[in-house]
Amino acid sequence: MEAEVARPEFWNDNEKAQEVLKERTLLQKLVENWESAANGLEDVQVMIELGEESEDEEALAEVREMLPALEKSIGRMEFARMLSGEHDANNAIVSINAGAGGTEAQDWAEILLRMYLRYCERKGFKAEITEYQPGDEAGTKGVTITVSGDYAFGYLKAEKGIHRLVRISPFDSNARRHTSFCSVFVFPELSDDVDIEVLDKDLKVDTFRASGAGGQHVNKTDSAIRITHLPSGIVVSCQSQRSQHKNRSTAMKQLKARLYEMEMEKKESEAEELGGEKKDIAWGSQIRSYVLHPYRMVKDHRTDFESGNTDAVLDGNLDGFIEAYLMQ
Repeated sequence: MEAEVARPEFWNDNEKAQEVLKERTLLQKLVENWESAANGLEDVQVMIELGEESEDEEALAEVREMLPALEKSIGRMEFARMLSGEHDANNAIVSINAGAGGTEAQDWAEILLRMYLRYCERKGFKAEITEYQPGDEAGTKGVTITVSGDYAFGYLKAEKGIHRLVRISPFDSNARRHTSFCSVFVFPELSDDVDIEVLDKDLKVDTFRASGAGGQHVNKTDSAIRITHLPSGIVVSCQSQRSQHKNRSTAMKQLKARLYEMEMEKKESEAEELGGEKKDIAWGSQIRSYVLHPYRMVKDHRTDFESGNTDAVLDGNLDGFIEAYLMQ
């Protein structure tokens, strides 16, 4: 890889060069973490031997102080091993869609959007809203965000599935309890090395103006792009940039990601690893429940990990849920 970076023509393809540099940085971090863990283990072994030979209690006490940091370092290595999938290091495309239930579900989709944006802030990821469909009265019918950062897909793939909310409705004058559902789909953003054939004749491309209640999220111009892939029926859109060309490029990345997932589903029985099993947005198919009434609890039904601090979870504190999923 160093030889490739050193080639005079390396920067001829800037996008490809950036991908190589990103991969090099990830590998360097991985090597540094392993070396740090190995050095820490060696230091502990030396201190144990010295302490036992001389019966030095101070040396053994120092070992006990060193162990928590070493355990934490080894834990990071074990967790990194969980992020070794083919596309785990890639950026992620996250799509949130409101289920049946009108305003209730659309408001829930908006809450999930905020939760993921706050999670991205905590992780140091860059999140860009590329498509936003405003709800009828509040919230959003559907929203797509592109998340950029180291192992963004590796982490966020844990979120694909149906998310269920139970609460006293703020839209019900009788203050009754309501249950709402949203689906979350997560796709890896694919590099140009992944060959997905998309023929121009198979595409219907429309331009439109982004507007409505979601205006605080998106750019209001005539440059928004909607692409329909006629053979599959997949529809993607992007309205985040003033440039029609940039919006089309982003929409094509989303389309290729979804077509790739579809192809994997045909070839592999374990397609959930990439795109997730698309279930009906209905009772009984949820991966996680967020209960705000009559008690407060968020529980993941795949891992049984739960938290009573619902406010923190909805503010993006998802690390416990994601780690539990990846470590199972």
